[in-house]
Amino acid sequence: MTDIAPTCTPQRHPLLWPAMAALLIFGWSSGFIGIRYANEEASVFLLLFWRTLLSGLILLPFALAFGPRLGLRAVVAQMGFGVMAVFLYLGGFALAIEQRVPTGLVALIADLLPLAIAALSQPLLKERLTARQWLGTGIAVAGVLTVSFDSLSFGAAPLWAYGITVGSMLVFAFASVLHKGRKALHIPVHQSLCIHTLTGSVLFGICALLAGDGLSPPMTGKFAFGIAWLVLIGTFAAYSVYYTSLRMFPAAKVSAAIYLSPPVTMLWAWALFDEPLTATMFVGLAITLAGVWLTSRD
Repeated sequence: MTDIAPTCTPQRHPLLWPAMAALLIFGWSSGFIGIRYANEEASVFLLLFWRTLLSGLILLPFALAFGPRLGLRAVVAQMGFGVMAVFLYLGGFALAIEQRVPTGLVALIADLLPLAIAALSQPLLKERLTARQWLGTGIAVAGVLTVSFDSLSFGAAPLWAYGITVGSMLVFAFASVLHKGRKALHIPVHQSLCIHTLTGSVLFGICALLAGDGLSPPMTGKFAFGIAWLVLIGTFAAYSVYYTSLRMFPAAKVSAAIYLSPPVTMLWAWALFDEPLTATMFVGLAITLAGVWLTSRD
């Protein structure tokens, strides 16, 4: 069931969307930093367990004190969304990497998320993209492919691991469209994110135990820094801005900003880890910017 558009749409400041898009790109791309630090000290499932557990526990007192009182039906609906948007999305990519699907290919498939959301928005939300927006989407995809070209390889992972990579991206795309279209999911963002992350933490904890990793965190500075970064920026900044933007703007417009995540991630890697930048990356960044501008402009 889709939202009914109000007869009078409130005017928003013209700089609101650019500011929110910048925050979204910053949070989405910077998740790489936390993973880079924390994954050196712990397995992927243990890392995701502590990321989601701490995120949920920090938000819990605010979720209980501020906002409407949630009934069982609302909580169950949010838990279902948390399974899709947190556990299956993050866990699927983590499992794919663990099965030796090349990281560059995993990142490329993950960054095609806006294309899947754009395709689902038309039949499920009746948000029709114009010819200009489809052209912008195609240009942005070409930019992402250009940026990722040097790091692409297919590896020797089992076929099902590649399927999990694509499936995880499609699950999050469906969850995003579902969140946009169902008013039952529109509770305050801090409450919904609390339920999503706590749900994910239970499932990631079970996976860590089944894998024999235990639940004890490594007592190292790198792990602490990585988890702090993933909680504060990778979860709070990225997810909260993403959910809020979905409620205010068309889904395809919001997701288009994610196309800029790969080139911005490479700038992070250059600034913090001295990873090289190539002329191809800058060409890809320029192409992606042009595509996102065409897709997002009113």
